[in-house]
Amino acid sequence: MLVAGLLLSMISPNSAQEMSEPLVIYSGRSQSLVEPIFNRFSEDTGIPIEVRYAGTTELAATILEEGDASPADVFVAQDAGALGALAYAGRLAALPSDITERVEARFQSPAGLWIGLSGRARVLVYDTEQVTPDQLPASLLDLTGEEWRGRVGWAPTNASFQANVTAMRALWGEEVTETWLKDMIANDVRVYPKNTPIVQAAIDGEIAVGLVNHYYLYRFLAEDPSVTAALHYFPNGDAGTLVNIAGAAILNTSENQGLAQRFILYLLGAGAQTYFAEETYEYPLAGGVEPSVDLVSLAEIEVPDLDLSDLADLAGTVRLLTTVGALP
Repeated sequence: MLVAGLLLSMISPNSAQEMSEPLVIYSGRSQSLVEPIFNRFSEDTGIPIEVRYAGTTELAATILEEGDASPADVFVAQDAGALGALAYAGRLAALPSDITERVEARFQSPAGLWIGLSGRARVLVYDTEQVTPDQLPASLLDLTGEEWRGRVGWAPTNASFQANVTAMRALWGEEVTETWLKDMIANDVRVYPKNTPIVQAAIDGEIAVGLVNHYYLYRFLAEDPSVTAALHYFPNGDAGTLVNIAGAAILNTSENQGLAQRFILYLLGAGAQTYFAEETYEYPLAGGVEPSVDLVSLAEIEVPDLDLSDLADLAGTVRLLTTVGALP
């Protein structure tokens, strides 16, 4: 492949010697989603990789605990909050301009410490047999109403949900967010381990609505276009319509900075961006690639006035979720 040849031609003799040692990647994105493109990178470039898969929040905490002794070269995260937390802690290396220039400024660190690879919108999935468009709530805050008692699903352990709560804290303040969380629990919100079972529950009529990322429904639609579920984007810049990213960063303790940069460049290339569009139904952020399904365009989504770098206080969100009883 031409891309592979170009990448290999850029590897210095020193880098070539380093290739006997694998590039260590900590991935907060699930193995089933990203392993194919990670393996393709290794096959195309000849660079060996070693990947550790776990939850984004867990891996961010692990990197902080490991400190200077962390074996990780690259951190691939499910959301900007975990990346921001590591940036705030001084664990990340600055990315060169040939990486940062490939992605719109709002989808990367203002200091060039992390970069978005793909975009994901927070939405409300709903059962079209239980809920009509005119019954959909205008805000996350409306979900505490009596009409939604026992009919809403969420996944408090999910990193994207936690990033969404962090956005609520930044936009609405601690008191409003804490009250909302407590009121949701009092309103018998249904708890799920992650996004996929929330969408399945909406399709099955187990719940009326659920808080998820947009692309999960498209996986179901790919298998059965007749599923009775649809997506609702909260209007007027509500915190419920956050557009977050899956992104990557390089640890400043990595001894493989050059290879790590080439890995991120590969994920921002047209081949990988097409993979994210076609296989995960996300918004590609680079390479001139368009979404593979009929998504609401990023320009049309009424996003809140929030810099993704403001999602860094993940630890504060976890404490809050634990305090109110949403997390054990």
